[in-house]
Amino acid sequence: MNTLSRRSFLQRSTLAASAGLVAGLRPSTFAAPIGANGDVRLGLIGLNGKGSAHLKNLVKMPGVRVVALCDVDPRVLDRVAAGMPEGQLKPFTTIDARELIARKDVDAVMIAASNHWHALLTVWACQAGKDVYVEKPMSHTVWEGRKMIEAARKYNRIVQVGTHYRSETGLRDAIQYLHEGHLGKIKHIRAIVYNARPSIGRQLPWYPDWMSYDIFCGPTPMVPLDRPKLHYDWHWVWNTGNGELGNNGVHVLDIALRIAKHNGPPRRILSFGGRYAINDVAETPNTHVAVYDYPEIPLYFEHRALSAKPGVAFMDQVAGVRTGVIAQCENGYVAGLVGATAFDPSGKVIKKFPGDGGAQHVPNFFAAVRSRRSEDLAAPVETGHLSAALCHWGNISYRVGKNAPTAKIQQAIEGFPGAGEIHAGLQQHLSAHEIDLAKKPFRLGPWLELEAGSGDGIRAVSSGGEPTLAQARFLLREVQRPPFVIPEQV
Repeated sequence: MNTLSRRSFLQRSTLAASAGLVAGLRPSTFAAPIGANGDVRLGLIGLNGKGSAHLKNLVKMPGVRVVALCDVDPRVLDRVAAGMPEGQLKPFTTIDARELIARKDVDAVMIAASNHWHALLTVWACQAGKDVYVEKPMSHTVWEGRKMIEAARKYNRIVQVGTHYRSETGLRDAIQYLHEGHLGKIKHIRAIVYNARPSIGRQLPWYPDWMSYDIFCGPTPMVPLDRPKLHYDWHWVWNTGNGELGNNGVHVLDIALRIAKHNGPPRRILSFGGRYAINDVAETPNTHVAVYDYPEIPLYFEHRALSAKPGVAFMDQVAGVRTGVIAQCENGYVAGLVGATAFDPSGKVIKKFPGDGGAQHVPNFFAAVRSRRSEDLAAPVETGHLSAALCHWGNISYRVGKNAPTAKIQQAIEGFPGAGEIHAGLQQHLSAHEIDLAKKPFRLGPWLELEAGSGDGIRAVSSGGEPTLAQARFLLREVQRPPFVIPEQV
């Protein structure tokens, strides 16, 4: 099917108002039922970036057959399909994920689409009897994550989340070392992402005319683009992305949860930050801190997108880490991401834990698909929901916040020495870039106090009263655009 015929098909099609699955497609002639010794037949949704990286490994993985490919951008789809290894049967291709999900010759799907599509595709796949590997963050809003859990349970599906450091061998050993008490009590955990993010630019509103922009937008409002690039830069717009907190922050917060043995939400969350030194149309902060008030072991997230100082390409670092975690303990600390290292209080190396980067995470998913045991998963949907929700709550606090002087921020985080240290470091960092926080202050969000029980809801806010509370509660779910809607009852 060529690009023109795909576009024409979409323009003629009537979008379904229910699950939206395109039914009636016959399985391919090479389809075979999955069994103990049979191949798992996989459909891959989203082929740009992470999807293509997965595909390179999937086509070499024993017991896995990539039988279907989907990307909303026909140019990406054609390029990736043309690059499939010679000698393999050509996969079914489509720009509409509903066609792929409806196929009887697809046992499981891997979702590497934009964040705003993760939840709906997962729910549709579960309803269609498919197992799911969904990239991080598994949801775009807190409410979506709960619906994904409900769908996985109701339809008895295997759902793995792409927080692949759950399978990182060095971190596993380092976490065990901490839990055995070698460095004493854990005092707090710092999760950092110092990752350069250049301008995404700005231009007059436009629509991509080579693809179905309606399907790209899916559950979100179909508003014109005001940036030059469609792909990837959706991360920095609230309608489609979750900023760096939801991009790489979900990884480091997920690790922090494991170190601290936190299996539920914190009591409250506060966030502050801003967007500095860049003039573009991005909405998410490029300097960001979130404080998670857990009893005994609080968690702190920090993001810096600017270089260590003007004119250099390198980023700041903490304990040798630019993206990763630092677990501060009574008798030293552990720092790392791919592997980890234990240090004494003076910074002397005590022990190293070499890692593999989580190489077995995707194979772990396929092993669980065969065993039908969700407890075999390294990152089941329940843990993925908590990690994603931490990001969403942090973003919500920021989004409903207001500009505040540094003294007010310091007062808000009083009682959290680790957060105060981060705040002071950020002031120095921005000062090196000649940014005057008196003229362009941080936005300070209120403390969001979570409801008891599931912890998904927000009980109260520390400032702003009922209007701010109502806005924060709205952002827990937001609004989905029909017909791309997850129903109340999945």
